[in-house]
Amino acid sequence: MNEHTAVPCLLTAWHDHERALRGWLIHQLHDPALSEDLLQDVFLKAMRQGRRFCELENARAWLFEVTRNTLTDQLRRTRESIELPEDLSVEEEITAPVDSLTQCLPRVLAELSAQDREAIVLCDLEGLSQADYAARLGISLPGAKSRVQRARVRLKAQLASACKVQFDEQGKVCCFKSRPPESKNG
Repeated sequence: MNEHTAVPCLLTAWHDHERALRGWLIHQLHDPALSEDLLQDVFLKAMRQGRRFCELENARAWLFEVTRNTLTDQLRRTRESIELPEDLSVEEEITAPVDSLTQCLPRVLAELSAQDREAIVLCDLEGLSQADYAARLGISLPGAKSRVQRARVRLKAQLASACKVQFDEQGKVCCFKSRPPESKNG
């Protein structure tokens, strides 16, 4: 008998649990034909176990686990997705305003007070937590949060004024007009 031949213990377990497995799959999928296909896959996986199937401590639990995993794999394969047009340019449409803004941001940061610049740089650009920022300054956490919030408000206002940044309804940068670099003579 080769490894892929059904052994008597498998046939007995299958006979005992096939109906429950089928019912569970139909309940999950609401599609009897697909449920039968997946049930067939489970049976083949059990057959591949050969004599090892007979050594299982709980054949019912194994069959249900394999059935659940088979269903999960099927759902992942068939997850609905939306096709995007081939001519969609994500980089141009989404990142262009933000990428271009990087030219304006350093100048605007330099125009903020040292305290505001420090809050923005440490917490927003370098990723320091507000709790660590508070500890570093020796102030309370609410005090640090207020300081960071005020700095963000002033940065946003400065970006809107100096770089003509516009924000969409979610508060995200949608567009801006870069100002020319300041001349060294004036």
